[in-house]
Amino acid sequence: MRAMDVGAALFFTDYSIGPVELAQALEQRGFESLWAPEHSHIPLSRQSPFPQGGELPKKYYDVMDPFVTLAAAAAVTTRLRVATGICLVVQRDPIQTAKQVATLDQVSGGRFLFGIGAGWNAEEMADHGTAFESRFAVMRERVEAMKAIWTQSKPAYDGRHVTFPPMMTWPKPVQKPHPPVIVGGAFPYGARRAIAYGDGWVPHARRPAYGDVLGLLLEFRKMATEAGRDPATLPITIFGVPEDRDLIARYREAGVARLVFNLPPAKAGEVLPILDRCASLTRPS
Repeated sequence: MRAMDVGAALFFTDYSIGPVELAQALEQRGFESLWAPEHSHIPLSRQSPFPQGGELPKKYYDVMDPFVTLAAAAAVTTRLRVATGICLVVQRDPIQTAKQVATLDQVSGGRFLFGIGAGWNAEEMADHGTAFESRFAVMRERVEAMKAIWTQSKPAYDGRHVTFPPMMTWPKPVQKPHPPVIVGGAFPYGARRAIAYGDGWVPHARRPAYGDVLGLLLEFRKMATEAGRDPATLPITIFGVPEDRDLIARYREAGVARLVFNLPPAKAGEVLPILDRCASLTRPS
């Protein structure tokens, strides 16, 4: 059986298990990574539909800042990778975010994974000054600008949405040239963005827009090759994986690099038994 990493994602709130306890539990059970999502706020207009359908869960209103929670998780672990899943870069200043990424990579000893996306909530973006129609162009430029900051001693960037003159800013990340930029999004457009400027692709197993993720993997690798990218440099991380042993085995056989289980924003008594089940399901037979 092929090796495959396993992670867990949780909306940290003031009523969930905390990042310290969860990170230690994950590392003890052999999980590879902890993923923290992000929403700065939810506008009460609620015009944008929830991508998974139905009412927007309360955890979206209540979620904590991912960089703070992940720093706490990194401080009490030695092997566990910490990841944004996902960071809404279209709602963030790229200069400040570049520093947060580099700082977290430093304090974790090079264990940070930078999962990113443009998001779906148009009103939330608008409150940060980003128009929904321009979100993907904004995301690309902000990623390119951050890469310049991470890799150059005197970075500058001159784009349509991001521009700054030469500057000096440290720290630089431990990982070279920078932490992996893992791009989330549906097929084919999100996949194309991952190929264009990412170090991996994150589709979601349970969102209707994606269809059958397994059926898209060969097409994704073909697209990467046609774009001049080696598919081996674009590992696939699948979010929202159900507790299904047969499906997990199929993901492993298909060469998926990482599966991420979504955990409820609950206390340890509810979350830890789920971790035990997921750990058991993902052990190769």
